[in-house]
Amino acid sequence: MAERIAQLRARKEHSLEMGGAEGLRKHRESGRLPVRERIDMLVDPGSWFEIGALALPERRTAKHVPGDAVVTGFGLLDGRRVGVIGIDASVLAGTTAPISMRKQGRLIEHAQRHGFPLVLLCDADGGRMPDVSGWRFSGLPLDFTTFLKPPPGAPVVPRAAAVLGPSYGDSALHASTAHFVVMLQSSSIALSGPSVVEPAIGEKVTDEELGGPAAATEAGNAHLVVETEADAMDAIAAFLSYLPPNSTQEPPWGPPLAPARDPKDLEEIVPLGPRSGYDMRDVFACIADEASILPWADGWAGSVLCALGRIEGRPVGLIGNQPIVRAGALDPAALAKERAFVDLCDTFGLPLVFLHDVPGLMIGRAAERGGILHGYEALVSRIAEATVPKVGVVLRKAYGGGHFAMGGRPTKPDFLFAWPSAELGFMAPETGIRTIHRRKLEAVLAEQGPEAHAALVSELTAEWNADAEPWEAAAHLSLDDVIEPADTRRVVATAIAIAAHGRFGG
Repeated sequence: MAERIAQLRARKEHSLEMGGAEGLRKHRESGRLPVRERIDMLVDPGSWFEIGALALPERRTAKHVPGDAVVTGFGLLDGRRVGVIGIDASVLAGTTAPISMRKQGRLIEHAQRHGFPLVLLCDADGGRMPDVSGWRFSGLPLDFTTFLKPPPGAPVVPRAAAVLGPSYGDSALHASTAHFVVMLQSSSIALSGPSVVEPAIGEKVTDEELGGPAAATEAGNAHLVVETEADAMDAIAAFLSYLPPNSTQEPPWGPPLAPARDPKDLEEIVPLGPRSGYDMRDVFACIADEASILPWADGWAGSVLCALGRIEGRPVGLIGNQPIVRAGALDPAALAKERAFVDLCDTFGLPLVFLHDVPGLMIGRAAERGGILHGYEALVSRIAEATVPKVGVVLRKAYGGGHFAMGGRPTKPDFLFAWPSAELGFMAPETGIRTIHRRKLEAVLAEQGPEAHAALVSELTAEWNADAEPWEAAAHLSLDDVIEPADTRRVVATAIAIAAHGRFGG
């Protein structure tokens, strides 16, 4: 037995070598940390519990391949259990082969079966040749009923991914399944890397051009970009702190804190002029608890902002139009982004707070070819189906389909409020009167001249604006109330508590 134990210890020690002295040297020279140092940085000290450490490739060569280039196991993150898949790019560039895929699949199965989050540390150069070539590729141990999502009827577990180097193939697939993807400025993510793209289609491209931060965030493949690997681990910890271990449990509350900005500042932050710009992030800062806002995909579809935050300690999802980007109008990408965020919050029990300042949906050739109709239908259906508390506040303007896409009355919000500055309607006044009264305006211009035309436009605009003000909407209960801007945080917090009562810890 002593000999056997000695043999076990030797094999275990060998499994910790990763790429060996030379492989680790090259890996560090690229500016990246070894996978085991990444895991130590992520999980609580002394909590790591590894499985599959003695795994070896199906195709054995003289080269040592510890763990078949992937480290899998469990640990505590801020005291909560997580499963971790860490690709070891110091070994054969972290390439994927049957045994490494089987290891990853087993870890995913554990996380889903036992209901705790999954953290994916991505850094790999795709599939390993010849291990996955020819018939072997078709026979890979990849079960799409479990690898990409939970089995039918099973709870959903949060998935968070860190893109820490060139991440292609399997690593990119992992990131595509994640509810939150943080990437380094120096990393990239794409279906296939430059070494495959050029011989396949003749396109010569760099890692950065193909899937660097600018490309990845614009495509919605990454939600946050950071400078260091420590920053990436902190971002993952922050993201998971808003979510429950799985979709059957309640999100964890934090200590209630005052907002970073005085809610009274809202009266000054949001200008009355519908064309005047301001930053919706400043509104978030007056409503959410201090230091609680985590942006989600700011680089993707910037006309709508999504963020995780807390209001009086309760985790919430914040959605607001961004007037300084396309006036806050919603294009196909914005609709897709908002739908994904609504799905995240509804899946894990986070109430939704909609802050309306939207001129409408983008129209025209580009929007139609981009799928605006399908994106709109998919979003409003998803909002309507959401079972978490939904509270909306119209700050300034809420026109047409954009209003509904921000949680307007047909999507069944629990409460819908407005500021005295709110304007509601089918479309903006300048567009509406020229559409509805086009012939009358043309006739007056032709028969009575520009002055009479301008007077008629002014008259029609005044009538339109009077009908768009919030008072009639409140009188007919299309709004639950008209509130002062300074009361927004208090009203939203109370409305959520009422809507959550008995179901979401209200």
